[in-house]
Amino acid sequence: LLPAYKLTITAKSKIIIILFLVPEVCRYKRPKNMPPGPRGIPFLGIIPFVGMNPEQAFMQWSKKYGPVITVRMGRKDWVVLCDHDTIHQVLVKQSTVCSGRPKIPIVSELSKGHGILFADYCEKWKSQRKFGMKTLREFGVGKKCTEDRVLEEVDFLCNEIRSKNGKPFDIQDIMCNAVSNIIMNIVIGRRCNYDETFFTDVISRFTKCLEITEQRWVGLYSGVHLLFYMQFEILYCFFRKEVFEEVIKEHEKNFDGNNLRDFIDAFLLEMKKNESGSEFTYIQLLNYIRDLFDGGTETTVSTSRWAILCMLHYPETQKKLRNEIMTIIVKGPNTPASMSHKSDMPYTCAFIQEVLRFRTLVPLSVPHKVNEDATVNGYTIPKGVTVSPNLWAVHNDPDVWDEPSKFKPERHLDDKGNFVQSNHVIPFSVGPRHCLGEQLARMEIFIFLISMIQKFEFLPDPNEPDLPEINHGTNGAAFVPLPYKIVANQI
Repeated sequence: LLPAYKLTITAKSKIIIILFLVPEVCRYKRPKNMPPGPRGIPFLGIIPFVGMNPEQAFMQWSKKYGPVITVRMGRKDWVVLCDHDTIHQVLVKQSTVCSGRPKIPIVSELSKGHGILFADYCEKWKSQRKFGMKTLREFGVGKKCTEDRVLEEVDFLCNEIRSKNGKPFDIQDIMCNAVSNIIMNIVIGRRCNYDETFFTDVISRFTKCLEITEQRWVGLYSGVHLLFYMQFEILYCFFRKEVFEEVIKEHEKNFDGNNLRDFIDAFLLEMKKNESGSEFTYIQLLNYIRDLFDGGTETTVSTSRWAILCMLHYPETQKKLRNEIMTIIVKGPNTPASMSHKSDMPYTCAFIQEVLRFRTLVPLSVPHKVNEDATVNGYTIPKGVTVSPNLWAVHNDPDVWDEPSKFKPERHLDDKGNFVQSNHVIPFSVGPRHCLGEQLARMEIFIFLISMIQKFEFLPDPNEPDLPEINHGTNGAAFVPLPYKIVANQI
């Protein structure tokens, strides 16, 4: 009887295995005419083989399969775009087809389809995007009044740096205060004192979000950009449940439709104009605020930290920057910087563009989704497939950049020393879903950087002789520098 029993169990096991594997094998087959690429193994796809830098693995595979490849991420096919022309062809020329967002259960559950960053491409999203761009312009983004706000914040930033009295410190929290205050000014209509309870609450919670999502995680890509959605969940709960509800209630109490003070007021006006069946709702406002802070803070803070770390590793760049700044702003360190100086500072522009190229903050961007069948390079991308633009590959393309792994600001200057703007540096992505706050971020990075270099000399912490390697960072929701301390000597 015992042998018969064993045979029965074995037969059942085989049936179970077959029933389990056959559907997976069917799914494992690549749909007809999709781009080529590695398949990996059933259930996991290529996840075990990409390590902590999947953008680099994808670029290597593109050398074999071509600039557009299909990879199996877990149990789903992704299409990865690995050069500038392909990204432009898909995200710009076929923008209406390829500007969706993949549906992620946790995001859908928490946001109910609201917000702007992760919302799918539809009429509602287009309406919200249009409102956001229009409102940001009306409240000064790209105009002199926003430049004045940034310059006002520079004074507070530099005073905080000055208060360290030449002792080592980590600039991340100080930068986060300054950059967040610019967003705060636009959203709630005023800047906050750094020690104000409301503001410290916002910053402490936001900093904790960054700390969590900037850790190294194994299994970073399990069919989705996992850390994007972890950060999304934390920020959603943080903004929705506590911090900004009281601010919105206060705005509602003092609302005057003829005197709009800020982004919240502009949104409340839309709510009152379209009360029935409108996409302008309370929950949409909370999600919008979250996206503005999330997208508008980390980009500038992390780029500034990368810029300072590059200066510490390459001291000659800081000298060149300061010489150019002092030559153009001839009245000395107390004369405010201005966007009007930008055209006269080719090396400074080249340095910033090289930082944006050299250390790509979001190497695979935020994932897109194809809303209907698309064609690229003769291949078919079926409706519903996730598309990931490999911005890192564009920034490290050896056919475009000489020695791309090296930090060389001079590569962005022509023979006469003039700055050359490159369309192959696309840290904010391209197409309809490029970063909403790109213009503001570029202004902040320029003014904050030249203002700090104008007033301080940055040196490594003498107590920590080993700086973090310039090629290493935290592989979380964004690629940001490892923690480091600096000394700022006043000029």
